[in-house]
Amino acid sequence: MKKQRLVLLAIAIVSIALIGAAVYLQIAERMLPCPWCVIQRYVFAGMALTCLISAALPERAIRFGSGLALLESLGGLGAASWLLWVKAHPHVSCGIDPVETALNKIWTAQWLPKLFEANGECTTEYPPIFGLTVAQWSFTWFVVLAIVLAWMTFRRAR
Repeated sequence: MKKQRLVLLAIAIVSIALIGAAVYLQIAERMLPCPWCVIQRYVFAGMALTCLISAALPERAIRFGSGLALLESLGGLGAASWLLWVKAHPHVSCGIDPVETALNKIWTAQWLPKLFEANGECTTEYPPIFGLTVAQWSFTWFVVLAIVLAWMTFRRAR
């Protein structure tokens, strides 16, 4: 079980690092987050919090916590998939719409606007990072984390 706690802590660290990378790109590279980017930040933050709490719980609760984080990662995968679909269909836009308005009224967006305020458009093209767009990187990380969390959730106990 010690190994599972370390994996949960690693997932929390990766999730926090990905949020940090997104904030760096927003501030230093002026890549403004769209509403679906901000939703993915919320999912990464939720996964980090769930994994940190689960790592501190008794051994019996670790599987439940990894299952909950798995559901969060699948939700993030859905958000990343939608963003990739919008980028592939430029005639569709998720710019200023009810999602953005609702996201920007949440208390976290009010208190931490640099982190959770959506003020970009989904169709804005930014240069790729190591050959992938930010949306593709996010999708990739949600897949990787979902695979690890599925393994933790559904593997047989020894």
